[in-house]
Amino acid sequence: MGIAFAVAPVVAVTLLIGIRGVAAMRTTSDFLVASRRVSPLVNSAAVSGEYLSAASFLGVAGLVVKDGVGALWYPVGFTAGYIAMLVLVAAPMRRSGALTVPDFAEARLASPALRRLSAVVILVIGTIYVLPQFRTAGLVLKAVGGTPYWVGVVIAGTAVSVTLALGGMRAATYVQAFQFVLKLLLFLVPAIWLVLQAGAVNRDAALHPVEFTRFGHDTTVSFEIDTTLRITEPTTLRTPDGGTRVVPPGELSLSSKDKLTFAAGTPVPSVPGVAPLGGADWQRPLLDLGDQGYPLLSTWSILIAIMLGTMGLPHVLMRFHTSPDGRAARRTAAITVALLGVFYLFPGIYGVLGRVLVPQLYLSGGTDTVVVALPSQVDTGWAGQLFTALLTAGAFAAFLATSLGLLLVMSGALAYDLMPGGLRRLRVTVVVVAGVMVLLALPSARFGAGELVTWGFTVAASTFCPLLVLGIWWPRLTAAGGIAGVLAGLLASSGSFLFSLAGPKLHGWVAILVAQPALWSVPVAFGVMMLVSSRGRPPSWSTAAMLRLHLHERRSSPAARRSSTVRRRSPRLNR
Repeated sequence: MGIAFAVAPVVAVTLLIGIRGVAAMRTTSDFLVASRRVSPLVNSAAVSGEYLSAASFLGVAGLVVKDGVGALWYPVGFTAGYIAMLVLVAAPMRRSGALTVPDFAEARLASPALRRLSAVVILVIGTIYVLPQFRTAGLVLKAVGGTPYWVGVVIAGTAVSVTLALGGMRAATYVQAFQFVLKLLLFLVPAIWLVLQAGAVNRDAALHPVEFTRFGHDTTVSFEIDTTLRITEPTTLRTPDGGTRVVPPGELSLSSKDKLTFAAGTPVPSVPGVAPLGGADWQRPLLDLGDQGYPLLSTWSILIAIMLGTMGLPHVLMRFHTSPDGRAARRTAAITVALLGVFYLFPGIYGVLGRVLVPQLYLSGGTDTVVVALPSQVDTGWAGQLFTALLTAGAFAAFLATSLGLLLVMSGALAYDLMPGGLRRLRVTVVVVAGVMVLLALPSARFGAGELVTWGFTVAASTFCPLLVLGIWWPRLTAAGGIAGVLAGLLASSGSFLFSLAGPKLHGWVAILVAQPALWSVPVAFGVMMLVSSRGRPPSWSTAAMLRLHLHERRSSPAARRSSTVRRRSPRLNR
């Protein structure tokens, strides 16, 4: 019941702001970019709220438990990506006058085909990115409230779709700004309380990790996803009737509904492909994906995907179109870097304490729930319940804030770029897309939030990052080059992911480059785009288009800001 009271206010405020946004939404520009009148401070809070997804609020701490302290490279990449966006993309994108990324692509290169391809890429990135939001909403409510997995998924999908259908970008902006402040408070205050409440022994164990080799007491593990454990010596399990049974060495396959109680003193099974909890590999300040033995290669693969992918995330890019002008867009990006830097100081606290207090999550596959599982481990009374409820509310705010932006940009790709329609079609499309995402999230519990989000970043880095960087800074880019490069990056990144899921099991550095292909898929996209463009001739008006992107614009009137300066099939960026 306490969890319901924690989640209900977040959902209620989200819906209330959506209802209040109805009166201010009359045009497509109102729906997609809030009439371009959002101040830098509010916009930066909204961008931060949108960017701090399930992967940030829960996933980073979970990755620290699962993969070790090297997982702290994720927040480094998340924040550094905004610095690159600040320098290369933010202001020119706003000066383009576009409403969406496909809008910019067609305006810059006069290619309806590139516009449609860009819209397809948005749908791919959005699907990969939305699934972990809805999926983790289901897991969190299941872990802390005992509800079925589908309940959290449906609640998140319903709240997001209703809010967007009613209030569009204006409602999303104020919801996300409110939810960023909420997430920041509900993440920082419990972290400080946990450090103080955990006690000197646990704090020392967190700072000086020892490999988790034997259970110190009878430990019940509820498996959140289908899991295979590798047992190296006979292991004693408690049975429901109070007896015991011994499991012989070998592999033990378990489903998401299984529950085992390991007797005190029994050896801890290992999880294939995961570093032993607290061991030497776990303490290494580098990532080693799949425990393949190439930590430096793994770390660079993740960093390249996250840093360059940030510049290509369509829901983040659309945020800058809500700024009044390029200067405001740049200020928004700068403030966002500071806000994210404050937030990302704290996920490591939850991760290292989780290794000490809830090590069983390492076995169950439920490491994404470590943040909400910790309070009850240090306090079984009302304080533990209160902080569990607060963290659950913050986690739900993370799911909703990120999902709002993603569903909005996906609906825009469908109802504005692929099948142009009015405001009514945009609203209906939001509901339909949300329904499809809910159906896809129901069987997605086995995928980690961090894994899925990184895939989304990789596709963005391999497609939109080259298109935007070259489109903004290289006047020789042609429509044929843009299409070829985006298509090459999309096929390379998404094809690599599909092969890693359905293909034969790979090992060593090849497995890393297939599972996280940013190190080669991004150069391939850049290379193809530049090679094809160099064999053609840029449009005669490309120099004027570049000037439009880089010259400081004059302050426009409110009426001018309410309409896009890019018209469909425009031969150039309009002046």
